[in-house]
This record gives sequence, structure tokens and C-alpha cells, in this order.
Amino acid sequence: MPAPCPQEFRDDVVRVARNREDGVTIAQIAKDFGVHEMTLHKWIRQADIDDGNRPGKSREESSELRDARKRIRLLEQEDEVLRRAAAYLSQANLPGKSSSPASGRCPHRS
Repeated sequence: MPAPCPQEFRDDVVRVARNREDGVTIAQIAKDFGVHEMTLHKWIRQADIDDGNRPGKSREESSELRDARKRIRLLEQEDEVLRRAAAYLSQANLPGKSSSPASGRCPHRS
């Protein structure tokens, strides 16, 4: 899969496509810039969403959502570590689990 085009390039191509003269097709503009026609259509659609001219999730909202999901995953991992540590520590403090007897005698002798 090729590397994604820089956002500045995408914005420039969308601007050219939006301001094209009559008779110039999206396919021609896409070919001139070396991108697939469907890719240019997607860029234009996303630009319309970002500009508020079309319903949908803007790039900013998508970025925020992606960041929030990463943070949630991290917090869930931290929570799991803390739960396991608490369970381990509570098991270590149970009566009868002590490694040294309270009486000071060897537990194998009567």
C-alpha cells in the first residue's frame, strides 16, 4: 500500500478540483496529479464534511475519537494491572499463608 499523501497536497488537489473550469473532469484532474479518480472523490467528500457542507465525521472528530480510544485502552490495561496487583496482595495477606509461623517454632515439629 502506498504511503498516504500529505494533507497539504490533498488540500491543493481538492481546491483545484473545486475551482475547475467547465469541461474539465475530476478524472482529468486526478490523472494530472497522479491520484486515482476515486481517491480524489473521497478527498472532496471529506473536505465537504470538514467544511460543514455535508454530514459526517470530520477529520478532527476522527482524530479525537482515535486518541480517546487509545487512552481508553491504556486505562483499561492500567486498571487490569492494578486489579491483579490488589488480588495478589490480598492473597499474600490471608491467614495461613505466612511463611514464618507466629509461634517461632518449626511447623513440621510437634
